[in-house]
Amino acid sequence: MEEQELRIGLIGHNFMGKAHSQAWRNAPLYFDLPAKPVLQVVCGRSKDRVQKFANRWGWQDIETDWRRVVERDDVDVIDVATPTALHHDLVVAAAEAGKHIFCEKPFALNSREAEAMFNAAESAGVTHYLNHNYRRCPAVRLAKTLIDEGKIGRIFHWRGAYLQSWIVDPEFPLVWQLQKELAGAGPQFDLNSHSVDLARYLVGDIAQVTAMTAKFVTERPLPSDTATAFQGSTEGNAKGPVTVEDAATMVVQFENGALGSFESSRFAMGRKNYNTFEIYGSRGAIGFNLERMNELEYFSNDDSECEQGFRTILATEPKHDYIANWWPPGHTIGYEHEFTHAVVDFVEAVANGKPIEPNFSDGLACMKVLEAGLRSAQSGNHELVT
Repeated sequence: MEEQELRIGLIGHNFMGKAHSQAWRNAPLYFDLPAKPVLQVVCGRSKDRVQKFANRWGWQDIETDWRRVVERDDVDVIDVATPTALHHDLVVAAAEAGKHIFCEKPFALNSREAEAMFNAAESAGVTHYLNHNYRRCPAVRLAKTLIDEGKIGRIFHWRGAYLQSWIVDPEFPLVWQLQKELAGAGPQFDLNSHSVDLARYLVGDIAQVTAMTAKFVTERPLPSDTATAFQGSTEGNAKGPVTVEDAATMVVQFENGALGSFESSRFAMGRKNYNTFEIYGSRGAIGFNLERMNELEYFSNDDSECEQGFRTILATEPKHDYIANWWPPGHTIGYEHEFTHAVVDFVEAVANGKPIEPNFSDGLACMKVLEAGLRSAQSGNHELVT
C-alpha cells in the first residue's frame, strides 16, 4: 500500500521557519503518522537566502512569491510563518485554493481580519490550526487533565504573566514587531495571545476586561535590513516611531465567575521567555513556568494536613502526553518539541478529517479578548468581550 503524503508549502523562513521545518522533519521520525509530511516548497523574499534555507533544511523547491505557492497543485498544506500583517491575505487565499492551513500567532491584525480568515477556512472545509504551541507541553496537558478530573475543584483565580526583555536597550532597532501596521499591537498581541489561549484552554471563556498599557521608548533606530535587525544592525542615525505598546496588563472576569490577571512586557529585565501561570481552586492549585517546561507545580487540599505543600511533578513519564515517543523518564524535552507535537496532531486531523484545537475559531475568540483589552486601556473603562 502506497504511503499517503502531505505536501507542505512553508511561507517564511526566519525564526519560525526553522522551528516549523524541524517539526515537519522530526514528526514522522518519532511518531507513527497516517501521512508523511513532504517538505515540498519554501517561500521567502530573497532568492539567495531562501535557497540557502532550503538546502539546509531539505526543502525540495523554493518560491519568492507566496501566491505561486498557494496556486501550486503539488502543495496540500500552507504553513504560515510570516509577520502578522500577511496572515489575512495568505490564509484567505489558501482556503480558497482548498489548502489545509497551519498558521502562526498572533492570528491577525484585528478581529475583523480574524473573522474573515475563520469564515474562509470554514467555508472551504479545510483543516485550520493556529499554533499556540504551549498547549502541547506535556506539563500543560497534565494541568488540563487535573482540572478536568476535578482535582483543582471550582476555579477561583488565574494569574498569568509573559515577560521578556529583548528591547530594553533604546538603541534596539525598529523591527516589525514594534510597528502597528505590521504587528497589530505589541506584547498585548504577541505575548498575551499565548496567555489568553492557555487561560481559555484551562479555565474558560473570558467575559470582560479592564486593562492598562505603557510605552517606554517612543522611537528607535531604523533597521538597515529586516534580516539583520535582531543582530542590532541599524541605518545611520535615522529613527522611526514605535507605534505599539511596550507592556500591557489586564484584569479579567471569566464567564464562570473566576477572576484573572495577565501581565505582558518586553521590558522585564532578567526575563528571557518567562511564560507562567497559576490557577487556584477550591480543592487545589497548579503552577507552570515555561522556563522549566517539563515541570508542573501541584497542591492538593486532599493531602493530609501535615503533608500539604506544593509538589513538583516532572512530566516525563510515558503516560504523560507525547512523552512515550521521546526519551526515558527524566530525560527532558525542549521548546522545539511542542512544534513537533503540533505537527503530529495536525497531520492526524487532516488525515482523519477531524478538527484540531486551537483552530481559527479559538483565534477569533482570543482576538476579541485582546482587542477588548486595548479598548479598555484607551477608554479607561471595563470592556465586554463581544
